[in-house]
Amino acid sequence: MKQPHILCSENDIEKMVVLPGDPERVLRVAGFLDTWEEVAYNREFRTIKGTYKEVPITVTSTGIGGASATIALEELITCGAEYFIRIGSAGACQSQIDIGDLIISTGAVREEGASRMYVSQNYPAVASFNLLRIIDDTCTELGYKPFIGITRSHDSFYIDNERQLMKHWNTKNVLGSDMETSAIYTVGSLRQVNVASILNNVVRYQSDVKDAINDYVDDETKAAEGEKKEIILALESFYNLYQELNS
Repeated sequence: MKQPHILCSENDIEKMVVLPGDPERVLRVAGFLDTWEEVAYNREFRTIKGTYKEVPITVTSTGIGGASATIALEELITCGAEYFIRIGSAGACQSQIDIGDLIISTGAVREEGASRMYVSQNYPAVASFNLLRIIDDTCTELGYKPFIGITRSHDSFYIDNERQLMKHWNTKNVLGSDMETSAIYTVGSLRQVNVASILNNVVRYQSDVKDAINDYVDDETKAAEGEKKEIILALESFYNLYQELNS
């Protein structure tokens, strides 16, 4: 039976799933796979499956925000998926984090609304230890030096006190903000699956729109390189996990 939103069934989904937000990023992930085929594309949910170094991989886009992400996560779990790595974008909450730097979220502040529909806010949103360990070890293998720590997930870019909120979380050592991680972490814990989140920083802390076109082009290049690195990190982490599970 196909799930109502992602339009996939058990035969379409592998145990290891990469979760980008943007449907177009699914195709960019496909460029790193050895083989792949599109399984379904409905609304914001585009799903492909393929192989990476002979490891079966599914890639499903979650759209924007926790509500959309939890729909995808729940339906993928129903189809038999067990391991999930989000690859998304973030805005930095710390000045030392540059465009294209990677942030690995150990846990997330729950300022989005979707996870509150599942459980009270004093329930923590944390990554799965085993996936974090695998990702950290893979970073060492690849020579990556990500920022690792607490992130924040929220529901809107356009609130009136956004700058004040960012200053607040800066003082609490939050690394960056996205819109999905805390919801994925909360539901992942409740459903007893393995979840982790790798974020590519695309906005500097307290940055404004650049006037200089050269700076803009440079930032776009750095952001694209960061996306490439997070894709490779997710896929290599799944490869290492697969070897561990089958050793």
